[in-house]
This record gives sequence, C-alpha cells and structure tokens, in this order.
Amino acid sequence: MQLTWHHIHFPDLTITQLYAILRLRAEVFVVEQDCVYQDLDDKDQRAIHLLGTTEDGQLAAYTRIVDKGVSYPDYASIGRVITAPFARGKGLGRPLMEESIRGLVSHFGQQPIKIGAQAHLQKYYGSLGFIGVGEVYDEDGIPHRSMVYTPQ
Repeated sequence: MQLTWHHIHFPDLTITQLYAILRLRAEVFVVEQDCVYQDLDDKDQRAIHLLGTTEDGQLAAYTRIVDKGVSYPDYASIGRVITAPFARGKGLGRPLMEESIRGLVSHFGQQPIKIGAQAHLQKYYGSLGFIGVGEVYDEDGIPHRSMVYTPQ
C-alpha cells in the first residue's frame, strides 16, 4: 500500500483532517484497545500531525510529533502512533515511524526523541533504534515502557 505523507501544523489542519484524526484515535485507542483516557490533552495545538493517506485520501497511518518540552522536558516526542485497522499487515509501521523521525528532525532539529511505547512493541521500536529506559509502567491500564532514540 502506497501512502502520501502530510506534515501539518495544527492551525493548518482542515476540519475534515482533524475529524479523521480524532475519529481514528478514538476507534483504535478508546474502542479497540478498550482504554478510557483523555485524548484531548492540549498537545495537539503544539504538534506536527503526520498523516499517511491512501490514493483516495483515506487516513491510513498517523503520528503526533512534538518538540522538546511538550511531552517531556528534555526530549522531543512521537506519540499517538496508529495504523488504521484497514491498513494493518501491509508493512506501514516502519515507514510511518521513519517518516515521523525525519519529520521531527526537519521541523524541530536533530535531538533525542522519547516515546512511551506499549510494552509488547519494545522489540519493534528497538529495531528502529529506540532503546528502553526505566521499568515497564502502567498507562491507562496498558503496560508501557519509555524508549529513547538519538538521531545520527
């Protein structure tokens, strides 16, 4: 599946794009993962939103990219990492994260990146160069582990 990548600052999102993002985040994180949490956390307004869209404009993959000081005092971050259910199993996860890292460096400069990875995905994020730090912790009922990446 071929995607077109869009790096969009919050004020430049269309209403349709914002709706698609929030719908996908609710579909995956709240409904599918059965995780009740406050998704609207006032970080969206300071983020670059990476949208991977299909040829017909459907949102297939997404991340939220923030500069140092937004999610972590000393790290930039990539979060809300999602592949839409219809697009899973098509090899989009690696390109999504690679594009997220490129986008973060392009928009905010080369700096360490910290993520809160779901614990069962540590090996996957490790294959992208992220290194686990600290212990596994519970976030909204799901085991997570902090992981750090330093761009070369």
